[in-house]
Amino acid sequence: MREIHMVDLKAQYEKIGSEIDNAIKSVLVSTAFIKGPDIKLFEEELQEYMGVKHVVSCANGTDALHLAMMVLGLKPGDEVITTDFTFISTIEVVALLGLKPVIVDPEPGTFNISIKAVQKAITSKTKAIVPVHLFGQCADMESLLVLAKKHDLFIIEDAAQATGADYLFKNGTTKKAGTIGHIGTTSFFPSKNLGCYGDGGALYTNDETLARKLRSIANHGMKVRYHYDDIGVNSRLDTIQAAVLRVKLKHLSKFNSARKAVADHYDEAFAGCPLISVPERAGYSSHIFHQYTIKVKNGKRDELKKYLESKNIPSMVYYPGPLHMQKAYGYLDYKENDFPVTISLCKEVLSLPMHPDMEKEQLDYITLKVLEFFDK
Repeated sequence: MREIHMVDLKAQYEKIGSEIDNAIKSVLVSTAFIKGPDIKLFEEELQEYMGVKHVVSCANGTDALHLAMMVLGLKPGDEVITTDFTFISTIEVVALLGLKPVIVDPEPGTFNISIKAVQKAITSKTKAIVPVHLFGQCADMESLLVLAKKHDLFIIEDAAQATGADYLFKNGTTKKAGTIGHIGTTSFFPSKNLGCYGDGGALYTNDETLARKLRSIANHGMKVRYHYDDIGVNSRLDTIQAAVLRVKLKHLSKFNSARKAVADHYDEAFAGCPLISVPERAGYSSHIFHQYTIKVKNGKRDELKKYLESKNIPSMVYYPGPLHMQKAYGYLDYKENDFPVTISLCKEVLSLPMHPDMEKEQLDYITLKVLEFFDK
């Protein structure tokens, strides 16, 4: 049996390596390492895949969030609501811009931001909501759109873990994660469903004015060379990474389908185990399983993780500590028990190996050892 990894990029490279090698070599031959033709081609191809009018590439997913908040003209003291159960970058950029992070609990089943919690957190100072499409499926965007319209708020989607997921509206129409709010953001970190071989990110919008300004801000505030209309930053995707992403984008739907098959295998294996809660699949969103995250009951999570390690099975806790209790954000004056759902999830969640190249032998071994632990 092949060694089990949380994400097996080597196995993926073995399958598409010749395409990747040719793409990288073409950039090396051209020497167009910055703003080469693959950048524009990748943006156009991703626009078509996402069904969005504008894709603006940038250096990484954190920069994408930063750029989104800059372009919307948010001012110091403005409040931005987001979830407590996410990676730090979601609130990091809020704080960096002098905005006030307002943290709320997620739903215990889907792990995504709670609409009721958002509704209660809105004040006269609220200017934006940042839903995170966590682990591969969308937050309840239709309900968030209603709230945003009612209170005149921006929605910035953090879609870094959900590239390719579809949101199903009540009228039967669908949109890709990240293309529903005012601006969507994503990361191309290597482990993502659509990942490059370094850092990379992008923003999505259907608003031409926002797109033009995003391109300017990401390029030092320049629309015309050496003329600076906006206060900007330097955030760009390099050409080699764009070339890699162009190859991987062609395979993304196939990769995501393979991930779903892995999740189905896990679901079926764990269906009869009362101490495991498998991921809840929201009826309004497809799930592309960036992570397969179970909840382990009766305080057994850490014991299970240690047991799996002894059997050469990796697992990860996303996330071991809530954002509201991080030292850097102590100034927000939240108390430990302010967000009971997040506190509970941080004690129960465990992500199992998940990638499109998992073999049946590996899956059978993983599920056998998980169930074996509970039968001890």
